[in-house]
Formats: sequence, C-alpha cells, structure tokens
Amino acid sequence: MNDVTIIGAGVSGVFLAYTLMKSNPHIRVHLIDKGKRLEERTCGRDVKQGCICPGPCEKYVGFAGLGKSEGKFNYTNDFGGRLGEKIGESQALKWMEEVDHILCSFGADKKARYSTKNEDLSKKAAPFGLNVFSAEVRHLGTSLAYDVFQKLYQEMEENISFTFEADVSEVQKKGGRFIIYSDQGVFESEQLVFATGMSGSNWMKSMTEQLGLKADKTRLDLGIRVETRGDQLDAILQETFETKLNYQTETYSATTYCMNPKGRVIRKHQHGLVMADGQNQGEEERPSSNLNFTLFIPRYFDSHSLAMGEAQRIIGEINQGNGRILAQTLGDLQAGLSTLSFSNGRIKPSLKAEPGDLRAEVPDLYIDASLEFFQALERLLGEKMDPGTILYGLDSKFYEPKVPTDITFQTEIEGLYLIGDCSGETHSLSQAAASGIYLGSVL
Repeated sequence: MNDVTIIGAGVSGVFLAYTLMKSNPHIRVHLIDKGKRLEERTCGRDVKQGCICPGPCEKYVGFAGLGKSEGKFNYTNDFGGRLGEKIGESQALKWMEEVDHILCSFGADKKARYSTKNEDLSKKAAPFGLNVFSAEVRHLGTSLAYDVFQKLYQEMEENISFTFEADVSEVQKKGGRFIIYSDQGVFESEQLVFATGMSGSNWMKSMTEQLGLKADKTRLDLGIRVETRGDQLDAILQETFETKLNYQTETYSATTYCMNPKGRVIRKHQHGLVMADGQNQGEEERPSSNLNFTLFIPRYFDSHSLAMGEAQRIIGEINQGNGRILAQTLGDLQAGLSTLSFSNGRIKPSLKAEPGDLRAEVPDLYIDASLEFFQALERLLGEKMDPGTILYGLDSKFYEPKVPTDITFQTEIEGLYLIGDCSGETHSLSQAAASGIYLGSVL
C-alpha cells in the first residue's frame, strides 16, 4: 500500500513527488508512467530521423515529459495557465520561484535567467491595441534540460518507487483506497494523483468516464507560424531577447508564442498531425538569420473530441496524409496571390514547406486575425512588415478538458487529484511544475 500514487511522470508529477519526498522521508510515493526513463527516451526525430517509437512518441512521454524538450520555464501569471486564478497570484508566483530554485539546485543556473518585462514598450504598444505580456524566463535548452532532470531522477530513485512502460487500464475506489490496474501489476494507494499532461488526453478521457467525472469545455489554439527577417522586430527587442504581444478584438484574442530570434522553424508531430513549430537558436550549430513566432488564437469547444476533431479536420487536410506543411509569403497573401516559390525572396525559409495559398486551406479567422495583428504591429514598429515574411499553416497547442477541482486540485472524489496540464488549469512547464509543488505542500 502506497501513501500517494502519481500517474504521469511529466513535470507536474515529478515536482509533486520530489516535494513529498523532501517534506516527509518516510512517505511511500509511487510514480507510474507509460513512457521510459529519461536516459532511454530516444525518438528518431531527436537525431533528424523519422520517429521509431514502437508506442507513444518518446519525445512526449516518459520521465520529465515535455521538460525534456527545450526546457523553457516562463515564471508569470500573464500566460501559461490560470494557476494564479486558482490559488492566488502571489501563491502561484511563490511556487514558480520554488520551481526555479529546485531546477537551479540541479544545475539549471548554468543558463542565466532573464526578464521580458518592458514598461516603456507597454506604454508605446497600448495606443495600437497591443498588450505586452511579461515573464521571468529560465530557458535551459534541450541538452541542459536533460542533464537537470537526469540528476533530479537520480536523487529521487532512492526514495520513490517508479513503474515505467505501464498502461493503466482501470482505477477503482474501494474501502477508502484506490486500486490501480495495469499491465505491470495491481497497485493500492491511499491517495491518487493524475498528472498525465496533454500527451495522456485519450487515457484521461477514458478515466474520467470510468469514474463519472464531468469535464467542462476544451480549449484549442491554432495559428500561423511566422518567419521574418532577423532584424524585423529590433525596434521592440532592444532590451529583451523576446516579447509576447496580445491583440484583442470583440471576436478573438491573438497572442504571439515562442518567439525565437535567430531560431528555425521545425516540424512538430502530435496526435498524428504535423505542424510548424519554432526552435531556439541554441538548439542548432548555426543560428539562422531569421526570427520566428506563432500567432495563436484560442477557441473553446463543448467537448475534447470536438476540439480534437477540429484540429484533425483543418491540419489533417493540410497534411494530406504525408506531413505536408503549407506556406505563403505575406506579400502574396495581402495581394491575393498564391506563392509559387521562395527561391527569389530575401527571407529564406528554414523549413521545407509547400508554397501555395493559405486562404484556400486555412479558416478565415486565422488569416484575418494575422493580417489585423500585422497592421497593429507595423504601427508599433513604425515600419512595414517585410513582404517576404513567410507564413506557415499551421501550428497548434492542445489542451485537456477542464474537470472541476477545489483549491487543492481535489476532484469530487475524495483523495483523487488532478495537477498539471491534465487539470485544465496549467498550460506551461512552470505552472505545471508549480501545481505539483503546491499540492505537495498541502497533502
């Protein structure tokens, strides 16, 4: 019998287990994950080959979850989830600071922390309808993130029991304890925590249905990935490495995401879809001469299946079953012309994509919002966007349906908790990890 069993070894589950271990060395904590140990996670796409994973892609599941990726921790309440609304903004920031403290204790301080706050820019942007979001950022990069989480695992494995490559098929509550059925055995626990993140969305759906838990609406973010000249945003990036801009109208809210000066646009594989994502300059031997970001527009659907169906419909049709990504220059989009080639442009695409007409394959909402955002951005910059700017269709962010929980993340089933992205409350590494530490402090 375990005191606490955590299903999901992403950042929320890892930081919860670590916090429980530190606060009570005698507590019996069991962490279960369908993926592998960190050192065994070897997707072929990590070495520029095709995915060779026999089951769920190891880029997304296993110890540290998406923390194994670029390891970008944004400490803020401005974006990345609603943890501040859930537990109070000062409390959320407090636990995010603890996340950073723990990371640094395992070597994350090799990368300096920086701030994107710029009050002068905020004042300049406001007249043009642009809001500037800010954060304290610790961007580890893939290599350092791996080292940090591997050291964290090595300290935890002496005090916490792990079961990897386990498929949990059923959970029951009997006699005040939870019975967890899996292909690696049957386990019992006094308390149970789901921390499966976005990669476990189908599993989470089946578990909530089994347990009779009702889910609220599901959010889906879709948007165009933008690749422009490296100096295009110099007027607003003089004091910060990146910035996050938000533009709102009565019909939508559009926010820049994952801004990468000198970075590259890469392929992202999730849920059977292929999308245009961004990569930081530190991940490549040779930085590019471009800057890229995504402009995301969130929408809400009555169910998780409806949200996923919308993504499958739009992005799946663009992919055409062969991973196709569509791209067009801004100048051609504005002129109503299909892009035939990128070979003559000043901006060279860092991702191989098929030239064409975004308007023909991407819903008008995402096209029109991008064009209106560019108009506001041009007024802020005091110059036109380069017509050779390349627009990729599409990028996406997936979210879990929000299952109601109380202030401690406990569901209506006593002793069952949801943390991290599977709770629907957090959408970032920092807030997911902080939710784990917060729950660890109250259990």
